[in-house]
Amino acid sequence: MAFNDLVINFGRSFLFALATLLPILNPPAVAPIFLTLTEGASTNARTQLAQRVAMNICLMLAIAMIAGNLVLVFFGISLPIIRVGGGLLVVATAWRLVSASDFDAQQAQNMAEAYSFDQVRSKAFYPLTFPMICGPGALSAAITVGATLHAESTTYTALNLTGSLVAIAIASLVVYFCLKFAAQFLHKLGPNGTAVLMRLSAFILLCLGVQIIWDGAQELLLGLMRQAAAIGL
Repeated sequence: MAFNDLVINFGRSFLFALATLLPILNPPAVAPIFLTLTEGASTNARTQLAQRVAMNICLMLAIAMIAGNLVLVFFGISLPIIRVGGGLLVVATAWRLVSASDFDAQQAQNMAEAYSFDQVRSKAFYPLTFPMICGPGALSAAITVGATLHAESTTYTALNLTGSLVAIAIASLVVYFCLKFAAQFLHKLGPNGTAVLMRLSAFILLCLGVQIIWDGAQELLLGLMRQAAAIGL
């Protein structure tokens, strides 16, 4: 087994996983929403949140990639159901952001003083990790990547798994840096520009949630139609 073949196999699995997952995670697009959900938090609290979110994403994607299909089969849950349920969570989060009132300086200061470690820990998974960043689309993509890991040789399978795990780690690191420096990225926009961008990002997230729900519902409806046609025949 040539060394070049091993390197090519590793690189192919790495690039495939990274190109599949990173656009769906879309870290730059969620930076304004991250700032909105952590309104009033200190820089240190946001850094802790970014670390926890990145770690959660890495673990969720790795588990979904390795054992996602087995878990779904065990519980009898289909991917369309995951899309519908996760889409509803995305819509609920986005609607809260779209309809939220603007904070004044005094309120933000009061929130910063009360932003405890428990709040950091509670927000790290829901809604920041799931469903805002690592939602049904990312989990479905990770499960799809996991289905391509198996190869004829155990060595190639291990290389595919290693390359995909490295890609997940890199994608999580990109998410961490985008969230950590979100305030610096948006500082040049000013308060008004940042507020507009946050509202626009929240609206896009709302539309994305509706699209996820529609994709799942469409698959469910098509499945029902196929079953009805089979019974009719």
